Amino acid sequence: MTNPREVQLKSRPVGWPTHDDFALVESAPVDLADGQVRVRNEVMSVDPYMRGRMSDAKSYAEPYALGEAMHGGAVGVVTESRADGVAVGDHVLHGFGWREEAVVDGSAVRVVDTAVAPASAYLGVLGMTGLTAYAGLTRVAGLKEGDVVFVSGAAGAVGSVVGQVAKALGASRVIGSAGSDEKVRHLIDDLGFDAAFNYKDGRVSDLLREAAPDGIDVYFDNVGGDHLEAAIGSLRLGGRIAICGAISVYNNTEAAPGPRNLARLIQTRGTITGFLVGDHWDLAGEYAQRAAGWMADGSLTSRETFNDGIDHAVDAFLGVLRGENVGKMLVRL
Repeated sequence: MTNPREVQLKSRPVGWPTHDDFALVESAPVDLADGQVRVRNEVMSVDPYMRGRMSDAKSYAEPYALGEAMHGGAVGVVTESRADGVAVGDHVLHGFGWREEAVVDGSAVRVVDTAVAPASAYLGVLGMTGLTAYAGLTRVAGLKEGDVVFVSGAAGAVGSVVGQVAKALGASRVIGSAGSDEKVRHLIDDLGFDAAFNYKDGRVSDLLREAAPDGIDVYFDNVGGDHLEAAIGSLRLGGRIAICGAISVYNNTEAAPGPRNLARLIQTRGTITGFLVGDHWDLAGEYAQRAAGWMADGSLTSRETFNDGIDHAVDAFLGVLRGENVGKMLVRL
């Protein structure tokens, strides 16, 4: 039998990553120590933030090491356990994706119930993705009933949850941007957005003004660039912007120019706040309870895009950067 395989970072990408920056290799056998479990991964997450960890620039997350397997969210089944409270056969959520098998401290896994929801949901709508949307809207942006909300990257993993949660919390109008007409239809027909536009159809500022002629109260930013500038231009008095991501600039080799209309924040008394979901884990229980109710009544649904096999993990990651996913991008192992 061959050993389980893992994806290692071979070189640090300059600009857009390519397959040459990664290597698929067999992992060395590892014996379990006391307190550890062996997990056969079934599904793993690929996310835009991982692009930043491929650089060695100082950031909020430790860079991936060259010649070692990368990390990311995964759910798998325990095949061997020397940890109290974690049994063989349990499905667990952990942070050692990008590999077919992981050896993890029992304290670093969370047992999940795949009879309640599929394993993939714990990486998406019921996991960090969903919590990111909830924390950004409720705590960072201070969403109030009646607010008009705009979210960029709205057909992606976080954006699609943002729009639905905003509606569930009483937003009067939710607007999304996406990169194709198909995604725009998905936002309106499947996810209940009030309006959506394809940002490739014109200037984002014009498209947003058409969709929200009276302005916006909240902008949830996953894209940056011209979307952020457009949102500042459409802010109403006391408007709030929550910065979650800026995928439009992640592969730039030179610094992107900032919004040219920041002075408008003076007029609107608007605010821009960046955030990391890791600062808001205390909301996880609250979100899980509310999300369960929303899913039960149909006000929160999720779409997933899958690639199959560890040998297609890099394809899936590059697809996220190109916007090929609808909802959460995942790899079945």
